[in-house]
Amino acid sequence: MTRRIKVVPYDSNWPRWFEEEAVKIKQALGENCVAVHHVGSTSVPGLTAKPQIDIIAVVKDYLATSSPLVQAGYIEKGEFNIPFHIVFGEGDGNTRANIHVFEEGNPEIELNLLFRDYLRAHQDARDAYGSLKNSLVAQDVSHERVSVGLSKYTLGKDEFIKEILIQTGFNGLCMRLCTHHEEWDIVRSFRQKYFFDKVPVADPYTWTFDHKDHVHFVLYLGTQIIGYTHLQLWPDDRAALRIIVIDEPFRNEGLGAHFLRLCERWLKQKGYSVLQTQSSPDAFAFYSKHGYTEMPFNDPDGYESDPRDIELGKVLRDDFVSCFTKGLI
Repeated sequence: MTRRIKVVPYDSNWPRWFEEEAVKIKQALGENCVAVHHVGSTSVPGLTAKPQIDIIAVVKDYLATSSPLVQAGYIEKGEFNIPFHIVFGEGDGNTRANIHVFEEGNPEIELNLLFRDYLRAHQDARDAYGSLKNSLVAQDVSHERVSVGLSKYTLGKDEFIKEILIQTGFNGLCMRLCTHHEEWDIVRSFRQKYFFDKVPVADPYTWTFDHKDHVHFVLYLGTQIIGYTHLQLWPDDRAALRIIVIDEPFRNEGLGAHFLRLCERWLKQKGYSVLQTQSSPDAFAFYSKHGYTEMPFNDPDGYESDPRDIELGKVLRDDFVSCFTKGLI
């Protein structure tokens, strides 16, 4: 049975709820906690909202927050579609707060604060956002959920949020798991334009969009998608970089290297030891510059590759390096 989403008029108790949770969060995280912010719709006076306060906890090390927050009574819910963050909820049956943990410097923090502050300062935008929320919850389809646990209600607000962020001038680099139909449309376009038009064939691998072992990330510059990565998760703590591409107008600015480092970091934190790829001769210098060396690809699926491709890999974890150099792997 689909869980219905409820929005209610602004409640003057919400700032107090935030302050109570903020004290609890700061006590639990101790010196790891840099700041705690009230964000989302309940942080904007006069705005219709779900009766759940959203909180950003800014920390020095987001991976060190799980144990203390769980001990404080919160439940870890995962990262959803935003890498390098963890969502926590309350574990006592009370659902009044969602805590989003980010490391200091993560551009997602600035994104949320700019959006909040714009709505606080612009009553017309605040009221338009409230009307959109009411319209969405009136539609049965809005209460359905997509694969990463996000509701269509949440995705239905995407375009409005982008328009506000453009007004704020936000230009941070954010990596997101591909979820929204507009994101998938751009992914299809990038794949066809930069890879399969060269063959030329229609993309034969769109089935990977719904496969649990294939991960598709997009890279945003502000509100514009400028990059795309396709990772495949293999057994034995290995992963394959199937595609990484930066849209042509944004190349030669170091964005490809930044995107690659984000993917490596995400895989490492998920426990993967090696990232491997089959590089074209044109891309060989790029991978070599970033620590990739020749390594047998050993594709467990046995897909045939271009004979011109160069098999490369990079060790992501020091403990794996030790085993590798001792000949244990």
